[in-house]
Amino acid sequence: MPRARRSHATSGRPWRGDGGSVVAEFAVALPAIVIVLALGVGALGATARGVRLQDAVSDAARLAARGESADRVHAVVAAAVDDATATIEHRDDIVCITARAPVAVLTLTATGCALAGGG
Repeated sequence: MPRARRSHATSGRPWRGDGGSVVAEFAVALPAIVIVLALGVGALGATARGVRLQDAVSDAARLAARGESADRVHAVVAAAVDDATATIEHRDDIVCITARAPVAVLTLTATGCALAGGG
């Protein structure tokens, strides 16, 4: 004869759910989730800074190619990206601007060139 199943309510033992293990698993996973989110936000910020730096270098190269002063060229780069430094290099008929900007533990570098004497 088959045995009858007893429910937890009738067995006299209190029912123990998985509530505690869910909280424990969440407590273990939460730091990893926070770290992944922080790295993602940091990577997006660094990418945005790199795009701004490249855009500023391109503008600065066009200004330098038209004969603007070095102070104006440096000001364009510095205005676009905080703590950025720029160097101007003349290569025959081409003017190149190389800028560097710190981002956390990295240094972003961007170079832009333009034909000298362009109007």
